[in-house]
Amino acid sequence: MEYDDREPWDVIEWALTTFSQRRIAVCTSFQVDGMAILDMAWRVDPSVRVFTVDTGRMPQETYDLIQAVRDRYGMEIELHHPDTQEVAKMVNQHGQDLFLTSVPLRLTCCDVRKVRPLVRVLGELDGWITGLRRDQWATRSNIRKIEIDHDHGGLIKVNPLADWTEEEVWEYLQANEVPHNALYDKGYKTIGCAPCTRAVEPGAEQRSGRWWWEKAPPRSAGCTARWRRAASSMS
Repeated sequence: MEYDDREPWDVIEWALTTFSQRRIAVCTSFQVDGMAILDMAWRVDPSVRVFTVDTGRMPQETYDLIQAVRDRYGMEIELHHPDTQEVAKMVNQHGQDLFLTSVPLRLTCCDVRKVRPLVRVLGELDGWITGLRRDQWATRSNIRKIEIDHDHGGLIKVNPLADWTEEEVWEYLQANEVPHNALYDKGYKTIGCAPCTRAVEPGAEQRSGRWWWEKAPPRSAGCTARWRRAASSMS
């Protein structure tokens, strides 16, 4: 792909000028990568569409950052929520903290609270822009800066930071005074739902703070594939 060696802001500019305004959007979970993408996209087009999935279990620090983004950039942030009836049915059957019981139930929780709302909003789009990087996880090692998203109907998925490192992302945030989630200052390296992420020791692997109570991977190949799709969907 001709844009794979281009700078992130060049890739973002291509995306925002190629697709109509309401048919492409930045997807962010307000981690550092997503904040870098949000800032770059805003500099290209201050009216860029930005959305996130509010699972209903996000830490207060994430909500505080969302408000800080609204105040600083003057932009609207779309919060997409899980279906209340689907959540109620799941909780009534398995309990509020079902994700602690087994990997399949944790996958169910992720599916209901995160994946399904994401799929619904992606159905409105021709393309989406993420903060995914190749060095984040083994399943992301081959992502391209512009690729076809076969998991979501063939729309265009844009990953401008694909070849960046975590250090480069932090350097960008610091150089441009981009706000970040306060949990990073408390030892978090990844931030998702409040019950499912925690602080880790310095030097720990980036995603070691997620689902730490799970001692073994999912047993079935189907569960493994679904888990990877869910976990790789957002940044």
